[in-house]
Amino acid sequence: MPTQEQMKSTLQAYVDGFNSGDAAAVTGLFADDAVVVDPVGNPPMEGRAAIDEFYGNAVSAGAKLSLDAPIRGSHGDRAAMAFTVTVPGMRVRVIDVMTFGADGKIVRMEAHWGPDDVES
Repeated sequence: MPTQEQMKSTLQAYVDGFNSGDAAAVTGLFADDAVVVDPVGNPPMEGRAAIDEFYGNAVSAGAKLSLDAPIRGSHGDRAAMAFTVTVPGMRVRVIDVMTFGADGKIVRMEAHWGPDDVES
């Protein structure tokens, strides 16, 4: 199981990848068979092709992330972060919860946000 420090470092690399416009840096943090649910309640996106497309679109849209609080670890295989996504014309307040595999790759990402968290 990855350590709390490894999970936090991976989530910081996720933020940094977005903010540098590097979709490959973001998607490289995920296992090939990972699942992304964004937002929770939507159908899951599964596998490398779906994850590459999702993050490629988000990064090319100009999405930037700013942490609202320190990244949080756990005693298990999950870490979370509260942040704001800014894209041209919109801001969304989000909490992402990531589950990690034994190799330190993200195996599941769940984004928690709803209509009240979107500002135009």
